[in-house]
Amino acid sequence: MIKRLWLLYAQVCTVGLALIFVVATLKPDWLQGSGLAGLGFQQGLPGALVGGGQGPAVLQTDLPPPASSLREAVRLAMPAVVYVNTQRARQPHPLIDDPVLRRFFGDRLPGPDDDVGPGQGLGSGVIVSPDGIILTNHHVVEGAESFQVTFSDGRQLDAELMGSDPESDLAVLRVKATNLPTIVFGRPSELQVGDTVLAIGNPFGVGLTVTQGIVSALGRTEPELATFGDFIQTDAAINPGNSGGALVDANGALVGINTAIISRDGGSLGIGFAISADLARRVMESIVSTGKVSRGFLGVEPQDVNEDIAQTLKLPSPQGSIIARIAPGGPADRAGLSVGDVVVSINGQAVRNRRELLAQVAGLTPGTKAQVTVIRQGARRELTVTLAERPTGR
Repeated sequence: MIKRLWLLYAQVCTVGLALIFVVATLKPDWLQGSGLAGLGFQQGLPGALVGGGQGPAVLQTDLPPPASSLREAVRLAMPAVVYVNTQRARQPHPLIDDPVLRRFFGDRLPGPDDDVGPGQGLGSGVIVSPDGIILTNHHVVEGAESFQVTFSDGRQLDAELMGSDPESDLAVLRVKATNLPTIVFGRPSELQVGDTVLAIGNPFGVGLTVTQGIVSALGRTEPELATFGDFIQTDAAINPGNSGGALVDANGALVGINTAIISRDGGSLGIGFAISADLARRVMESIVSTGKVSRGFLGVEPQDVNEDIAQTLKLPSPQGSIIARIAPGGPADRAGLSVGDVVVSINGQAVRNRRELLAQVAGLTPGTKAQVTVIRQGARRELTVTLAERPTGR
């Protein structure tokens, strides 16, 4: 009799444990608060098999994300990055109206419906205000007749061009929308070489993509990219379609607008450039408030001072910018500057080369007075110049 009772007890225990195991595996929420949830079937054992009754079981873990993860920065910045689709006018082929070629080649020449290059363009942009102001590159919107913006959630809206500045390669679009996700402006002036950065954009039209790299160099001035450029160089992959997208720091704050790459084949080789967000913000605010960017104008053609010029003029060092030509009747002419003067500072800020001279003058408001320090025949002179407004493309 005792033997039978013991056998029955063992069978009941076995069946009970089996039932608990099945419930803990398939319906662990049933055991919450019962005191059985901590038996180790579900919680407290990272990597335990968890199934939902459908499909294969998967490994579930409660481990936190890796300390090196930048997912939070991406979460904050990515919703504010958009695709910018542009539609350009069809351009007639230059050979259409050539009578000699038409005579010899006839129908083999392009017809009137043929155009040169694609009619559509694709780039990226960054939402900087909840009411629809978007920063992008001038070369993304250049020559376009219409613009369409695609948001990270898939929405598409037509956009209007508020203004464009070819000399900084920046442009501002606007869409009719409210409560849009926006990016936070960072502090590019505090970046250092080696800092982690992320490039977010729409490379090759594949969709929003994030690439990681570091700041490779700061304060790059690339004349072929923009007349006034304060570029951040990075090895984060920037490819065609990334132009106008965001370069963000490890906190997800905007530090640059992705602009260009140096490449032999069109692909990323780890040398990319982004316009400093400080410059982009100034340009954006000027375009939003006035529809254009106003810059100071001195009315001179400056050149760099090299070793030969420094020795000839007996300068202490090959720094400064020598005036090669003066526009007749311009601000410099009226203030008494002369060809051969070497500009060494403006408003007390040192001028080391031609680009610094242009950038410092351009950063001043037209109509204001600037104190220009020059070296003329070995002597330093101070002249006061009332700046004009810089003509576009000068």
